[in-house]
Amino acid sequence: MTEPRTGSGPPAGGTQPREADLLRHMLRSPGYLKVLGFCALIGIPVSLAAFWFLVLLHELEHALWADLPHAVGLDAPPWWWPFPLLLVAGTVVGLVVTHLPGAGGHVPAAGLNTAGPSSAALPGVILAAVACLPFGAVLGPEAPLIALGGGLALVFRNLARAPATPRSVALLGAAGAAAAISAIFGNPLIAAVLLIEVAGVGGPQLFAVMLPSLLSSGVGALVFTGLGRWTGLETGDLSLKLSAPVPRLDVPDVLWALVIAVALAAVLHPLLAGARRIAVYVAARPLVRTVLCALGAAACAALYALITGRSPVNVASSGQSTLAELAADPHAWGIGALLAVLLFKGAAYTLCLGSLRGGPVFPALFLGAAAGILLSPLPGLGVVPAMAAGMAAASATTLRLPVSSVVLVVLLLGGSAMMPVVILAAVVAFVVTELLPLGPAAPGPST
Repeated sequence: MTEPRTGSGPPAGGTQPREADLLRHMLRSPGYLKVLGFCALIGIPVSLAAFWFLVLLHELEHALWADLPHAVGLDAPPWWWPFPLLLVAGTVVGLVVTHLPGAGGHVPAAGLNTAGPSSAALPGVILAAVACLPFGAVLGPEAPLIALGGGLALVFRNLARAPATPRSVALLGAAGAAAAISAIFGNPLIAAVLLIEVAGVGGPQLFAVMLPSLLSSGVGALVFTGLGRWTGLETGDLSLKLSAPVPRLDVPDVLWALVIAVALAAVLHPLLAGARRIAVYVAARPLVRTVLCALGAAACAALYALITGRSPVNVASSGQSTLAELAADPHAWGIGALLAVLLFKGAAYTLCLGSLRGGPVFPALFLGAAAGILLSPLPGLGVVPAMAAGMAAASATTLRLPVSSVVLVVLLLGGSAMMPVVILAAVVAFVVTELLPLGPAAPGPST
């Protein structure tokens, strides 16, 4: 009779240590514990830097789009307002790309990347982001924040004269990026999940295991929801009973969510492929073509304002603040306004992804929410489930990070009532996106 194996020692019939033993050995390693402690310390200055960076972007955007029009006697930004602002953005980014190390960071069309810039490239990344995001680029701040956090972490390591090994560099870069990115999402969980997926820990095998698990959990949640409603019985769960009313999922909500996921993946995928082609086009003559693309995005915002009579900032921005307005009062947007913002913001998003500097998250969330509201009058479909499915599908298609998309959308919705729809939409959109042709690769920054 064979004796059962105990805690330490190699497994029977082999010489390789178990994963638990490897983890225990790593945690007992003085070098790893020093890196862990240093990561905790650098989270403080990196978070402070990220906070003030976001404050700068917010105040500058408010000054350019609210204070300055009032200062020149205008009640609101006129239709032509995006042209001078995005001309500045395109010119500055073009100069940064052609003259500063690091080319201002990664091209947004290439997706998020955890590789932080060198200390020499960090000023160019910050300058490009400050010139882009408040001036009307249809991009978010998450990519510059990842670069800022990772780059600052390595700068602090150099100042502290800590040993530089490949593992410590990777750990510090990821820790700094996580500390910075949590500032924009206001939640450390989404920062950690996002960076795990962006870094590709586990490679394709991670997605091969994760997708079935994620999909099964979403279907399981639907089954439990249905059984609990039909039988009136309870199994006990870990959810809190909130006093605020939440919409109840029905079968049409689930079925329409699948349709929305496929439709958005099919529409957004060529948009992203177009952004990568634009990135290749811009790389040949960065200064002139970056300015042309920025002016193209300004034209999209101007045409939207002329056609709808609404503010051009609805198109010429990341969509973060407009998303909150859209969610608070979706009925304030007519069908024509929703169609126009989807068309023109989608076109401007494509141009900015391929030419300027920033992140892809918030414009994708806005486009998904707007598409969901546009489709919400479909029979049996509610506004909240439609928005949830739209945001999850657009985020998963754009980022190609299904778990991060689920966590982010659930966080935005402020509860888990829509989680089954969010999971199904994210998984379906991700699978459809992966099955479609990828298209050309976007060029990376020069070092």
